[in-house]
Amino acid sequence: MAGIMVIGGGIAGTATALALHKAGFGVTVYEAHPDSGEDIGAFLTLASNGMRALAQLDAAEPVAGLGFPITRMSMIDEAGAPLSAMPLGEHDHPLTRYRCLRRAELGAVLQREVRRRGIPIRHSARLVAVSESETAATAVFADGSSATGDLLVGADGLRSAVRSQLDPTAPGPEYAGQRVFYGYTTGATPVPGDPDLITMVRGSGAAFGYLVSPAKETFWFARVPGPAATAEEIALMTPGQWRERLLPLLRPDRTPAADIVAATDDRLLVTNALHLAPGARWHGRRTVLVGDAAHAASPATGQGASMALEDAVVLAKALRDAETPAAALDCYELHRRPRVERNITASARLTSSRTDSPGPQARDSERPASRVDEELLRLLDWDTPLPGSGRGA
Repeated sequence: MAGIMVIGGGIAGTATALALHKAGFGVTVYEAHPDSGEDIGAFLTLASNGMRALAQLDAAEPVAGLGFPITRMSMIDEAGAPLSAMPLGEHDHPLTRYRCLRRAELGAVLQREVRRRGIPIRHSARLVAVSESETAATAVFADGSSATGDLLVGADGLRSAVRSQLDPTAPGPEYAGQRVFYGYTTGATPVPGDPDLITMVRGSGAAFGYLVSPAKETFWFARVPGPAATAEEIALMTPGQWRERLLPLLRPDRTPAADIVAATDDRLLVTNALHLAPGARWHGRRTVLVGDAAHAASPATGQGASMALEDAVVLAKALRDAETPAAALDCYELHRRPRVERNITASARLTSSRTDSPGPQARDSERPASRVDEELLRLLDWDTPLPGSGRGA
């Protein structure tokens, strides 16, 4: 397979480009935005399974230099009383620890790796149409240009243009029942600094979580059940207005949540939690979806980026190992669909229950002795052929 087009230059797209390049394929990334195309505001937690996937792409080390590690999680109730505590991730090596980092930071470092390895990225390339045959796929862009390759990978996120071309009848993203607030404090933090700890608050009006960075910023999020924020609200409401809307939900509780939000200035944003219903079509003859384009979950499990990184490794291995592109795409879906759809279900369950206990996907990644974890390690290991691929399997 000589040339592969990756549509989308975000986390899923750049990781997929790195994986395909490592597998020996020629790759070009097409990004709709004129610059990075990344969300500049929100942060994420990258779990150990995501860091393992990055290690297979020889990209874990630059990512480990971003943000800060998380090694423990605690949960408190609305009165501030402890409910549970548990370790997170693998502590023995810095490249497998959980990390908290800004989404834009992760996107930028992966784009730098793509460029460093000589993989072309074309910006301002907004996809408008896809066609495919038994031997090739063609992408048409809004400026009238087009490109043809042996395979087209849709890594263009929740509102994927590739997905809508692949299956015009597929339902789009659905509201998962919660608005999600993200914010950062500056200066003196209203909570004690413990940089390796994430604290989850099972509040009476919202699920809340916070972390304190080594620089003494408090990173926080709140998941609030209720009607979706309208497009007009998201476009016009100021951070201060959103802050005043959130605070009354937090003040009745005896937890640090209200003080943290009150100490937040304009670095506050709001989005709606969205997800895709399981069961949608993932691939055609020469077109395939990865990341949120295929299996977006609500953010409750915190596994979105890590699942996309796993996709990148498994897809590249499938294309490397299988005898035909059709067999490769079937093999990729066989190994990825059950795991990511469990994550969608777990995340939806956490969203509806407003709790923040780790979902099954998070627990799977923390049990090295478990069957599921051993299976994942084999799937991600670059030198181990994928079962069912036809290469030594």
